[in-house]
Amino acid sequence: MRNNHVIQEDLKNISEELHDLSYNLQGKTVLITGGAGFLGKYIVYSLQYLNENKFTNPCKIIVLDNYIVGTKGIFDKDPNLQIIEQDIIKPFDIEGNVDYIFHAASIASPVFYHKYPIETIDVGFFGTKNMLELAREKKVKSFMFFSSSEVYGNPPADMIPTLESYNGNVSFTGPRAHYDEPKRLGETLCMTYEKVHKVPVKVVRPFNIYGPGMRLDDGRGITNFVVQGYKKSKIFVYGNGRNTRTWCYISDAIIGLFKILLSENQGQAYNLGTDRGEIEMVDLAELTSSLMENNPEVIFVDGPINVYKDADVNRRCANINKIRSELKFEPKVSLVRGLRRFILWTGEELKRQSLIEKTSYFKKE
Repeated sequence: MRNNHVIQEDLKNISEELHDLSYNLQGKTVLITGGAGFLGKYIVYSLQYLNENKFTNPCKIIVLDNYIVGTKGIFDKDPNLQIIEQDIIKPFDIEGNVDYIFHAASIASPVFYHKYPIETIDVGFFGTKNMLELAREKKVKSFMFFSSSEVYGNPPADMIPTLESYNGNVSFTGPRAHYDEPKRLGETLCMTYEKVHKVPVKVVRPFNIYGPGMRLDDGRGITNFVVQGYKKSKIFVYGNGRNTRTWCYISDAIIGLFKILLSENQGQAYNLGTDRGEIEMVDLAELTSSLMENNPEVIFVDGPINVYKDADVNRRCANINKIRSELKFEPKVSLVRGLRRFILWTGEELKRQSLIEKTSYFKKE
């Protein structure tokens, strides 16, 4: 998958945008939990690209994943890559030094965290505590916890775009609670370990990241729209489609993740996303259709599970002034450009998996 031309272009862009900052990772050991997931594998791919094209002294990459939702066989043989199949809620040990940790292990898709509610809670609490203990033992230079924009719940209009200082409007017993609450508790654990044990933690709250490498069956809106457009020539919008989101393309997000990890700002939480292009889901469906050669029809349907029907957040938009001012992060890929790239990759991936006979590429500009 890493050799796909769309992904290779993304990796080149990530390397160039990081400039000299990435050299902090040269010769170091970087551990990624959930490394076979969407964000995790793009981090791994980025590190492999840096090893091959930038570093004279490669970094060592360690991937931990239990593959409950991650995909096996996505990494090529690499002498600098160690893959450990491990459930991090159980005891484990890592030999040697660890310099940096991306703790991305989670079950992030509503389809899957609805299917695995207990496991979602366990990895959020026990898994995070185990990783913080490892970070403490190894005296890491930086530990990043992947939280979520879901910690804000359903903010009122005057709290959108949403600042990091907003404490949230979250149901602790609702159908999304087994995802939201472990993220909130995970943040508490991180900040407590920073204060008590001086673990250099950073928290990232991603807002609707998308792009090549997503599981095509993960059930999230932007993935559904493109896959349905290819396979059924129809796009199904749940409910009235009036919920809004902003969408951050994967290469922008990965740049932001590295900037947070390598910053000196310990004990801080950062929103990660874009504050431009907030769009209703029905308009996103129409935009997707307009960019596909077969112009799939947009149809309204009921959501398949009550996670959508009863608890879907009305608006989700990040205020990114903090990461913009402190870490010089600026998302550069527009929604149209990112969606074109995602449509192109998805068509090629469906064809590779023999799920469609012909790839319908996006319309030419």
